[in-house]
Amino acid sequence: MAKKQTIKQEKKPLASVKNERYSMSKAKDNGVSMKIIVPANEVEEVRKKVIGNLVKDVTVAGFRKGQAPIHIAQNKIPKEKIKEEILRDILTREYVEAVKKFEVKPIINPQIHIETFDDGTDLEFVADTAEEPVIKLNNYKDKVKGVNAKSKIIVPHSANSTQTQEENKKPSAEEIFDAVLEGSEITIPKVLIDQETNRLVSHFLEELQKLGITLEQYLASQNKKSEEIKEEYEKRAERDLKIEFALRKIADEEKITAEQADIEQAINSVVDETQKAQIIQNPYLLATIIKQQKTIDFLTNL
Repeated sequence: MAKKQTIKQEKKPLASVKNERYSMSKAKDNGVSMKIIVPANEVEEVRKKVIGNLVKDVTVAGFRKGQAPIHIAQNKIPKEKIKEEILRDILTREYVEAVKKFEVKPIINPQIHIETFDDGTDLEFVADTAEEPVIKLNNYKDKVKGVNAKSKIIVPHSANSTQTQEENKKPSAEEIFDAVLEGSEITIPKVLIDQETNRLVSHFLEELQKLGITLEQYLASQNKKSEEIKEEYEKRAERDLKIEFALRKIADEEKITAEQADIEQAINSVVDETQKAQIIQNPYLLATIIKQQKTIDFLTNL
């Protein structure tokens, strides 16, 4: 019998669309990467417009402000400033167009990577973003109920009695979260994990700076390498994001909401007027926190 040959296929993105100007690939984790090519002639038109605006604030000896010939005045403008303004003009507009074209529903601001941007060439850049994570809650309720059941302790009713009573010791939030994650399937886009990891690491470095400790000193005291710190925060970022999106999904399925009465009660409970004013300015954040807490309460009572 002839031996059956197997052909190893290269892994491809979940979806890929391309034309001359825009191309898009979507990964299984719902990460989205869009490459955009802006023709050199269009870049040049933007360059002329940018220079025309910038020279208005340039002063050249022998001329009134903004009145010097452009070919002279533009020499006073740093090239990096011109490039920065060109990118400011093009990137957002082109990114929005790509999002519309491919009907992408991003949940984060894009990470922009400039691939080509030289005088007289096309501007090529990649915008990495992500759509909602893939979440399958599966049997999370069974897992949570199991944790809640373990928290119920049977204790004697009294020293002289054979009767018993049930005493509830509520599980911690972390125990509840562990159960939810164990009973669910949640895939977080890598670009989202990277973004959250960078935020956590930046906060960590800021805290070290406040304490007057350098990263090198901290690493030496903990006998760790910087790569280990990043790995730790990467794991934490992924877990935090899984919990966040799982709670959102549960709240949606169970129709858990933050009512106006909940928001008003929370605001009125704040004694500090300055803090209260800050909270009032961001009611959406407060509503999100209330909704999350109500979801946790729902899980604790399963």
